[in-house]
Amino acid sequence: MKLRFLDALERFLLMVWEIIIGAIMRDRQAKKAEPEREADPLIIIPIPKYRTYVAFGLIVLMFVILACRAFYLQYVTTDFLQNQGEQRFARTISIEGTRGEILDRNGVVLASSQPCRSIWADPSFLKDVDPEKMKALARILNMKYTTLMKKIRQSSSPNFTYLARSQDLDTAEAVRQLAIPGIGISPEMRRQYPDGPAMAHIVGYTGWDDRGQEGVELARDRVLSGQRGARRVIRDRHGRIVDDVWAKEALPGQDVSLAIDSRVQFIAYEALKRAIDKTQAKAGAVVVADVNTGEIIALANAPTYDPNDRSTVRFERVRNRVLTDQFEPGSTMKPFAIAKALDMGIVDPLTTIQTAPGKLTIGDRTIGDTHDYGLLTVAEIVSKSSNIGTAKIALEISPQTLYDTYSELGFGKAPHIGFPGATSGRLRPGKSWRPVEQATISYGHGVTVSLMQMVRAYTALARNGDVIDLTLFKRDANEKLQGTQVFKPETARRMRAMMMATVKKGGTASNVNVAGYSVAGKTGTANKVKNGQYTRDVVASFVGIVPATQPRFIVAVMVDEPKKGRYGGLVAAPVFNEVAQGALRTLMVSPDERNVVAGGGLLSKVKARQ
Repeated sequence: MKLRFLDALERFLLMVWEIIIGAIMRDRQAKKAEPEREADPLIIIPIPKYRTYVAFGLIVLMFVILACRAFYLQYVTTDFLQNQGEQRFARTISIEGTRGEILDRNGVVLASSQPCRSIWADPSFLKDVDPEKMKALARILNMKYTTLMKKIRQSSSPNFTYLARSQDLDTAEAVRQLAIPGIGISPEMRRQYPDGPAMAHIVGYTGWDDRGQEGVELARDRVLSGQRGARRVIRDRHGRIVDDVWAKEALPGQDVSLAIDSRVQFIAYEALKRAIDKTQAKAGAVVVADVNTGEIIALANAPTYDPNDRSTVRFERVRNRVLTDQFEPGSTMKPFAIAKALDMGIVDPLTTIQTAPGKLTIGDRTIGDTHDYGLLTVAEIVSKSSNIGTAKIALEISPQTLYDTYSELGFGKAPHIGFPGATSGRLRPGKSWRPVEQATISYGHGVTVSLMQMVRAYTALARNGDVIDLTLFKRDANEKLQGTQVFKPETARRMRAMMMATVKKGGTASNVNVAGYSVAGKTGTANKVKNGQYTRDVVASFVGIVPATQPRFIVAVMVDEPKKGRYGGLVAAPVFNEVAQGALRTLMVSPDERNVVAGGGLLSKVKARQ
């Protein structure tokens, strides 16, 4: 390029020199050829010869200076011209890598990217466009003609505005066929969610920039997005690409495998949806966790939204209530204080506690049971869910010891689940507890938890007394879990045995019935606090371990403000039945109980042979 420039400059200087010399020679020849004639003294202006030579010298000097300046710019300060040229015509175009897929534990696609197109307009080209073509464009984009023209006229930029985003390829081709000057088509990727509302609170969704906004899409955005590439190009004054300088390839995002089983997820979603409709509740949530691995097999919320339809994305529908909503757990909290007392040898399952007359005054406060149960064993306190019995047992434990137990179980701390928005709940330090606060916390009042925290805490009862962290992401089969030992293994087994009586006749969850499987569980019914006062509105819940003899799953159900039905055993237990049954059958867990029919008669339940 530099040699071509110098050659052109040399030819230009020679041309100028030839023109000047030629002019001088022609002038001299003309003077010799003209006949002698008398000059008019009025038009004769004597010009000294030196002035001609000076003018000629100045012209040559100017060309020499110009040549030196060109040489200086081309060879000495090349960066300046290159930078100026790049600023005017060079551009770096970002290249997005293909976003990775989100899969369930069996490889079923829960989120994937599909090619689409965006339709845009340059308003400066559309001033004299044919109105009939614009009306045809509006029909293709499924919008009113007036709305389309309003977008164009009220564009914040004089040269660019989007008319429609994420359009399918057929729509884009129809727009192209119109060949309207100033209407452009740009390639994009659109995220698709096959399971829609059923999986919304787990998978989440992406924004227009293909970046995660909620759920796994947000929590694993960097992994899913991969690394951007870039392309350095030279454009002409019309913005057209005329040359490529360099290019860096984009790296595609990685796939993310979840612990979720989409089959169980759908069962949980449908069961919760029916329960919300039946009880006319405000909201609800279900969690299914694998006791052995800590993996979340299903997580459903209601109300929900459709990530494929952004018009349904509203705050009250988007938030993941399993992780973000705090509530007083009520009686589902009772097993932990009783388990600690068993662990310390303060009581055993057959120890009797007097609960008559159904009321207990502690300081200036009085707590009570729904009935006067009289003298109860510890096992009966669990099955009948006695507040007085639980409080009396809890008051035998020092406040700090009980607080440390709750803290080890995960209350008062946000669960480490690798998911955005997890709440820590509220648990006041034990050193500040008054006796009445220690009593009420033991049966689930004066403390707030999330449903995910409650499921995590129940792993200590479902396992050998050790609590483990839960995860929404598929764990390696060889990964060794490091749990925190909270109770002795024997204590956990004894608590499960007592909690099995809760679902029998006379227990608070007698509606629980998972055919072929034993269940250990606990109901919860807690009045809600609004504006600092307890109200008639309740949160009804049930947490169950199934099979109870060989635990595999923890299923937790929470129903917020049911209008028809009030207690956890009536509202939440039916959801548990359906979800637990579906999870066990789907994942082919062997029954630990069965009904045997022989000789035409129905025999009682007997232990299945393992």
